[in-house]
Amino acid sequence: TIITPLPPFTPDLYTRAWSSAPHPSRPLLATAHHKSVTVFSLADFSRHSVLTGGHARSVRTAAWRPGMDGGMRGRRLGLGLGLVTGSFDATAGLWSFGGDGDGDGFGREVRGGGDADADADAGDREWEFDLVLEGHENEVKGLAFSAGGQYLATCSRDKSVWIWEDVGAGDGGGEEDDEWETVAVLNEHDGDVKAVAWCPAVPNAKARGRHYSADVLASASYDNTVRIWREDADGEWVCVAVLEGHEGTVWGLQWEGRPRADGRFPRLLTFSADQTIRVWSLKQEEEEEEEKEGEADDEAGHQQGANPFRSGFGGLPNTMRRSLKEEWHCTAVLPKVHTRDVYSAAWSAETGLVASTGSDGLIVLYAEDESMPEDTTVASPGTEPGPTSSWRVLDTVSLAHGPYEVNHITWCKRYDPGAEAKGKEEMLVSTGDDGVVRPWQVRI
Repeated sequence: TIITPLPPFTPDLYTRAWSSAPHPSRPLLATAHHKSVTVFSLADFSRHSVLTGGHARSVRTAAWRPGMDGGMRGRRLGLGLGLVTGSFDATAGLWSFGGDGDGDGFGREVRGGGDADADADAGDREWEFDLVLEGHENEVKGLAFSAGGQYLATCSRDKSVWIWEDVGAGDGGGEEDDEWETVAVLNEHDGDVKAVAWCPAVPNAKARGRHYSADVLASASYDNTVRIWREDADGEWVCVAVLEGHEGTVWGLQWEGRPRADGRFPRLLTFSADQTIRVWSLKQEEEEEEEKEGEADDEAGHQQGANPFRSGFGGLPNTMRRSLKEEWHCTAVLPKVHTRDVYSAAWSAETGLVASTGSDGLIVLYAEDESMPEDTTVASPGTEPGPTSSWRVLDTVSLAHGPYEVNHITWCKRYDPGAEAKGKEEMLVSTGDDGVVRPWQVRI
């Protein structure tokens, strides 16, 4: 057995819990449930603090705000931690947790000491609801910050994706400088948009770096598709690819977190009501040709003189931006184990392992067979012939939350006393309809 249960987080939430988000560098876990977010300590699996009073309906999702607890902006504003929450009340809320005098923005209970109840009560008073972002017509189903924290993407049942930009990061300081404005409303999906995810920072981005901003957004929808969005040379956010292949709602997606040895663009993991998990890759072979064509067009333009219809974007007129379009392929279908909707899957940036869960209550762990070329085309049991899995199943856990559906799973660093390497060793954390947040030890 590779996956074994650890003691659950306390206290139980006693209401459906939607998702949990580990802080990228601190021993904290934020779980969205009912009209609240409970923050747990990863040092002892106890409650750290609770965010309440900001939303009129259930909080569906939460994300930690980058740079709030160590970056230049965080130090200037004197803020210890920041969270953004997305709610069924059609709003997103920004929250801050002020420093408590010990320099790290949170109390001693995070490091495993102190009275948890007393510290939780103190935490209740510390969290402040700073700003509400309004505009969606229906429930906010997902949200995500870009790698640098400049952009926030929100998505909704109203079929739209909104991109917000942090325009308050001036030199003045003070919480009043926290200001966000809408820079794009993307309406191309034909159904509810369930999730959004920004691509992690890509080192040594080559061809695409000349034509696009560094930020790349992916969105998953009830219309069975995933869309890839980038900002063009005119500052407009446009859809550059539609990923088709799932035969049911795409519940979510996650980018590959580990840079690839061959320098290729990160892959994208998607999971669906069709009970499958797919991996998608950007086809990059044609990019060099496109870039050369663009350079040739530029040179021709120089020779012919200025052209008022030129956009400066690869030498193409505004109406002919072929280089905006990207070709993505499904290069793997993971072995089919789930018998109902796959609600969540998580791709470890440390090990490359993938874990999934969903309506059937299973937790499944997969490993990639790196000896098999990515473009190998074989038929895997339970899937149609085509580009399929160079992955294998390592372990499964049945009834992970008893008879209840499991809504979310994530990889999380361990800081508890049982960890062999605190802050480095990973565990899984699952969140379900039973209101219990469960950690799982993973030993290969």
